[in-house]
Amino acid sequence: MRFPLHITLDSIRHQMRNGLKGNKRYPMVMMLEPLYTCNLACIGCSTERHTGKLKDRVPLENCFKALDDCGAPIVSICGGEPTLYPELKELIEGIIARKRHIYLCTNALCLEKKVYGKIDPHKRLTINIHLDGMRETHDMVCAKEGVFDEAIAMLKEGKRLGYHMYTNTTVYRETSMEEVEELCEVCVAAGVDGMLIAPGYQYSSVDKDIFLSRQQINEKFKRVLELSKRYRLSSTPMYLEFAAGMRNYNCSPWSTVTYTPNGWKGPCYLIGKNFFETWDEFWNTTDWEYWESRQDKLCQNCMMHSGFEASAVFELKHSPKDMVRMAAWNLLG
Repeated sequence: MRFPLHITLDSIRHQMRNGLKGNKRYPMVMMLEPLYTCNLACIGCSTERHTGKLKDRVPLENCFKALDDCGAPIVSICGGEPTLYPELKELIEGIIARKRHIYLCTNALCLEKKVYGKIDPHKRLTINIHLDGMRETHDMVCAKEGVFDEAIAMLKEGKRLGYHMYTNTTVYRETSMEEVEELCEVCVAAGVDGMLIAPGYQYSSVDKDIFLSRQQINEKFKRVLELSKRYRLSSTPMYLEFAAGMRNYNCSPWSTVTYTPNGWKGPCYLIGKNFFETWDEFWNTTDWEYWESRQDKLCQNCMMHSGFEASAVFELKHSPKDMVRMAAWNLLG
């Protein structure tokens, strides 16, 4: 299967429970940013993610409360650089004890020191290494030499130690799709379990002109759609067709909720218009219909998986053909 059976079944059960309750909107993924501290200052990252101080990190108990409040079955631990979070081992153990699934998103520079040999491999833990291209490109994006080589070395070492390993690649305006294909080959040779390829989103605090218009996303993701037929990409066929301009969906900003050192981030992972201290305030005061409509100027060039993968999945019920395609994609991938 493309996704482990336990992740697939837990996600289906979560959807069924909410469907039985009559819930139209509910989170599928929680983006947990326990700190903004980072050991890199990547050119495509929002400013707060590499200027945060360690002392301002989210207390462990607040992380657990946020997870319990939102109820999402999948937790993506990001940041900042989450391997710098001093309580990472306790955080991962606590999330696993709650029977949730973890994607630990990392630049890989501290994996050997902070994770390997200290946090045991577990079926509910996936390590997700960010790779934005081959050596020259990735090191340029990270503004530091040697990051690519370390990331590939840690990918191979993670597989050797028995961890479930993913990669995450952001496509920018100048990204060469031939290079993305080359990167897929390198990752497959290293033993990667899955790869995510996503269009970059222009954070308001990033002033570099490196991001994609919707038309440019469509053009580049037609190639990604072709690559998905040869490589183990984690994006669904329906989402990739959307990114390639072949389908249209409203956004599902509520499907991926984000908790940060500043509280709940609204309306979505990418847009921080407001921050809320409590889950109830965030969930009940955000104008979901407005953000679903994509009418805001901040949404015009956004085709991110965090907002649209859920839309693709929730639309399956209207197309038996797509349901069969999705089942085949997961079972035979």
